[in-house]
Amino acid sequence: EAVKWVRKAAEQGNAEAQFGLGLMYYRGEGVTKDWAEAVNWYRKAAEQGLAKAQCHLGVMYYNGKGVAKDPGEAVKWVRKAAEQGYAEAQYILGDMYYSGEGVAKDWVKAVNWYRKAAEQGHAPAQFGLGVMYYRGEGVAKDWAEAVNWYRKAAEQGYADAQYDLAGMYYRGEGVAKDWAKGLNWYCKAAYTKGIVFLLKKLQ
Repeated sequence: EAVKWVRKAAEQGNAEAQFGLGLMYYRGEGVTKDWAEAVNWYRKAAEQGLAKAQCHLGVMYYNGKGVAKDPGEAVKWVRKAAEQGYAEAQYILGDMYYSGEGVAKDWVKAVNWYRKAAEQGHAPAQFGLGVMYYRGEGVAKDWAEAVNWYRKAAEQGYADAQYDLAGMYYRGEGVAKDWAKGLNWYCKAAYTKGIVFLLKKLQ
């Protein structure tokens, strides 16, 4: 019944409904899962400028789901969403610049896009920015700043950030050495992801 009404709005050109219908086809909610049809509806909304649809369409091109894999086309659509301030797209574009997928590798630009998303509270981007500061990639190495961004993501429950923040306390990098706080963050990471996560990380 939800699909029925969302489709009516989508067929009248409502971008939010077009995106919603695309999600339903992507997930197989109320309809048979069909990634090609998801792409079709994402595209309709994306062409109207809906940032989240542009981002999802870009990801479909990136992963080759419902459409031929095309990193260049992926970057094109993700960038459109990122330039509208959509945090998830900014983070993904940062990843693309970091890895050189569909665009020339550029760690400075990766840092720029991670920061835009991180400042909106996007936990994976905060973690990514922390990693860049920790390694000195695209920015001067600064462990204190790494701790700052790891903490922001960790406090949102992002397990990788919790784990890396624990290591900073354990080693005394960018922060006073404090094994009790390190253990606390290790435990939070283990609780978030399960003990298997922590055991694998510590191997």
